[in-house]
Amino acid sequence: MKANKGDWVIVRGHQVGEPTRKALILDVHGHDGEPPYVVRWDDGHESTYYPASDAVIEQHAPSGAHG
Repeated sequence: MKANKGDWVIVRGHQVGEPTRKALILDVHGHDGEPPYVVRWDDGHESTYYPASDAVIEQHAPSGAHG
């Protein structure tokens, strides 16, 4: 998994009714975009995060990108 500062980590709920969690990547500590990531979760807390197989990266579109 590779990500950049400003991308989002999306973690889907594991059970019916469990919400999807979203975190903004504030910093990338691994080599060449690899984890660990410093993230700010949608509830406001920050943590160091190592994504599991249930996580996906949503790439941040650069300013001026069309799509």
